[in-house]
Amino acid sequence: MQQDEVAARVRQVIDAAGVSAREFARRIVIDPSKLSRSLNGTRRFTAAELARIADIGAVDVGWLLGSTAGAAADTDAAGRTAAGAAVTASPIRSPSAPRPPVPSPEGGRPLQIVRETVRLIAERGFHAVRVADIAAACHTSSAAIHYHFPGRDELLEAAVRWCMDEDTRRRADATAGTRHAGDELRLLIELQTPRTEQQRRQWCVWLDLWAEAARSTTVGRLHVEYYRQWRGTVADVFRRGVEQGVFRPVDADGAALTLTALIDGLASQVLATEPDGRDDGVPGTGAQAMHDTLIAHVDACLTAPTAD
Repeated sequence: MQQDEVAARVRQVIDAAGVSAREFARRIVIDPSKLSRSLNGTRRFTAAELARIADIGAVDVGWLLGSTAGAAADTDAAGRTAAGAAVTASPIRSPSAPRPPVPSPEGGRPLQIVRETVRLIAERGFHAVRVADIAAACHTSSAAIHYHFPGRDELLEAAVRWCMDEDTRRRADATAGTRHAGDELRLLIELQTPRTEQQRRQWCVWLDLWAEAARSTTVGRLHVEYYRQWRGTVADVFRRGVEQGVFRPVDADGAALTLTALIDGLASQVLATEPDGRDDGVPGTGAQAMHDTLIAHVDACLTAPTAD
C-alpha cells in the first residue's frame, strides 16, 4: 500500500469526523505537525498512530492499510464513508472477529488511556504507575494499552501533550473576550493557583513531568515548547497592558519570565502544604498566600501608577 493512499484514507476518517486536523491530532494525541507531515507524505504513520486513528474513526486498521483481510470499512455504491461502518481490529482477537458491544469511552480509547494515565501520575507519580494499573482504570487489557501506546516513553509523551493542550484550552476559555490586560493577568494567576483538587492534581503532574523533562529528550522538548507558549501568552498580556496604560513600560519577555518563575516556585510550595483551605497557623504556603504574593508582585512591580 502506497504511503499517499494510507494518507488519503486517513483524510477520509478526519473528514467523516467533521473536525479540523488539529482537533483530530488532539484526539489521537500526537503533535499536529506530525499529522500534517504524514498526511502530506513526508512522514509515515506509525503502527500505534494508525491504531489510534482506527479507534477514533471506528474503522479497521486493515482498511487503513488497504488490506482486504478482516472486517473493514469501505466506500461502496451507497456512499458509505470510512468512518461510517467498521469493526476495529483488536490486538487480542482475530482481525475478522467483531468486538463485543461495549460502551465507547468518551473521546475514544486513546484519550481515555491518556486521561487515566495523567490521573494516576497525579496520585502516585509516573514511575509508580504500571501499565496494568492503567488497563484496570480503563477496564481493558494491558495488551490494549500497548496496542495504542507500545512503549512507556510514547505514553509519557502523550500524557505531556494532553496536559499541555488541556492547560492551553482552559486558559483560552477563561480569558475569551477579556479586553482589559490587568483583568486578564489576574485571571491567568487565578487559573495557576492550585486551590481545587483538580488544580492540585494538574500541578502534581507538572512537577512529575518536570523531573522527567530533565532526563528525557522528547519530554524535554515538549517542556520547552510548552513554556515558550505559556511565557509568550503572559508577555502578550504585558504588551497589551503597556499599550493600555495598565502596566509600566516594562520588558514584556523579562516580566513574563519572572512572573512564571514565581508561579512555579510558589505552586511547588503550596503542594507541600496540606490542602485544608487554611493559611493562618498552617506551616508552609497556602493557595491564598500564593495568590496574594503574586498579586502583590504585579501591583508593586508592574502596575502603572494611577494619577492622583
